[in-house]
Amino acid sequence: AVSVEQRPIEARFEAKAATHPEQKRRIAERAAAMVEPDSKVYIDAGSTCLELAKLLAHRTDITVVTNSLPAIVELAGQGPRLIVIGGELRALSQALVGPLSTKVLDELYLDHAFVGTFSLSLDAGLTTTDPAEAFTKEHVLAHARESVLLVDGSKIGTRSFAHAGRLDQVDVVITDAALDEEVSATFEHAGVRVLVA
Repeated sequence: AVSVEQRPIEARFEAKAATHPEQKRRIAERAAAMVEPDSKVYIDAGSTCLELAKLLAHRTDITVVTNSLPAIVELAGQGPRLIVIGGELRALSQALVGPLSTKVLDELYLDHAFVGTFSLSLDAGLTTTDPAEAFTKEHVLAHARESVLLVDGSKIGTRSFAHAGRLDQVDVVITDAALDEEVSATFEHAGVRVLVA
């Protein structure tokens, strides 16, 4: 059992996109700087990841793989080569998720996976509200040379319903807030590099 105070409730995508916009933009800018020419990158569903998609829309020298319906709309007909993984559309997060998504992911090897999370805690790792979305997120973490978690500070220290990945599956965390010593030490122990945007 988890205290209701520790388990935030998921809002619709549009509401999430309007929350902490400046922090999300700074996190996305830091992530975009990591994308080198000829990179094959995954952009997860989520409002911070959408900010990254917007910053990469002019890049003609990369391939973007995504499950995010808003990112697909943003990138369609723009610069990057675009690959959509498919799956069941989850209306609340505007994400394509679930076992059908593995059919494309199993054929791809990604340079970077830029992944968001609904919640992040030291004991539970990445968690989200929906098991199918968690399934796809964890599958992506296993198919990337480098996994980069984009997470604003409001999500750190919270836990949600479905496990979506372990800390040791993440190589880099980009966040907007300085972490306290315990959190920083735990990330460091797990081999996670922390970048503050």
